[in-house]
Amino acid sequence: MNTEFRNPFRPGAGHMPPYLAGRKTEQGEFIKLLGQDTILENMILTGLRGVGKTVLLETFKPLAIQEGWLWVGTDLSESTSVNEANLATRLITDLAVVTSSIVVETVSQRPIGLIATTTNVNRTLDFQWLHTVWDRTPGLAADKLKAVLETTWGHLQPLGKRGVIFAYDEAQNLSDHAEKDEYPLSLLLDVFQSIQRKGIPFMLVLTGLPTLFPKLVEARTFAERMFRLISLHRLNRDDSRQAIVNPIEDSRSPVRFNAESVDSIFEITLGYPYFIQYVCRETYDVWTQNVAAGNELQPVPVGEIMRKLDSDFFAGRWARATDRQRDLLGVIAQLENCTEEFTVQEIVEQSRELDRPFSPSHVNQMLLSLGEAGLVYKNRWGKYSLGVPLLDQFIRRQMRAS
Repeated sequence: MNTEFRNPFRPGAGHMPPYLAGRKTEQGEFIKLLGQDTILENMILTGLRGVGKTVLLETFKPLAIQEGWLWVGTDLSESTSVNEANLATRLITDLAVVTSSIVVETVSQRPIGLIATTTNVNRTLDFQWLHTVWDRTPGLAADKLKAVLETTWGHLQPLGKRGVIFAYDEAQNLSDHAEKDEYPLSLLLDVFQSIQRKGIPFMLVLTGLPTLFPKLVEARTFAERMFRLISLHRLNRDDSRQAIVNPIEDSRSPVRFNAESVDSIFEITLGYPYFIQYVCRETYDVWTQNVAAGNELQPVPVGEIMRKLDSDFFAGRWARATDRQRDLLGVIAQLENCTEEFTVQEIVEQSRELDRPFSPSHVNQMLLSLGEAGLVYKNRWGKYSLGVPLLDQFIRRQMRAS
């Protein structure tokens, strides 16, 4: 076996796959937004975990830089959204990374001493300078943050910059806290709407779970008109085939996926990018070991891979649920529409087959808890969906094993 060719598949969270399949349309939508002189639309990427939001966001960065935009951003943790000051510090910190080399003024300094030698010192658009603007601006946090962003653009525009993309992953962690009089999510929306109306080309690109967009609209109703929403879904069969086959077309690869194997992997993964990477990695490892041992290649080891996937991916999430919550999830997994949307009433009717059926109030209460655990989420239209791809299949396997 040629040992120079390593397993190319990467199922880690946010890891760039060896071949990005099926996302040309979304990249095209982003390129259109880059052409805006006045920012009328920002972008939101939503989808379940494992559909490739983080990976797609990373592909946007070189596209933006190529068009003359600056790119800042990171993951948004819960601590960012504790209060308005934390959110502002996050934005200023990220902005300073790309502006810290820009000289805003040169001042002469004469040191104290017998020898009066004058030296010129450059002051740059670094964090200290930006935070000084924040400190010296009177008013509320929104007034201070607007001043920082407006002042920054005043220095960037003469340099010929197109604008700045503020790109944030895991943006569903943003929230307001009315009980503490802290509104960081509303602050973000208010500030960017205000500076964009003034013609400042600072654009938001947010990614997150499907709960993100309803949360933004709940905070500020104008958010519905402020963003272009792109929902990422699983890949179709043709795109899935490219994601499976293309990474090992290199002539040094000791194995190939034939048509039967590709179909088998698609049936297992249903086209979800993370699971494609996971199943392909496991299959490739098994097959290369067989080649090295001189054994014949067997079909994709579905049973073994699914048991490993259950342990690696689903078990931790399943452990968050109580026994009664698992009963409820079992009811959901039996619904014909469990992979799409379902209602409280549908769950209640399906649960009548149990010895201990669920009441509507009990279902509502438990769905709220399961939502906090990331196992389900509520749509804007009063319906619910499972929060993890292929979770229904895992639940049914657990029910058969019990």
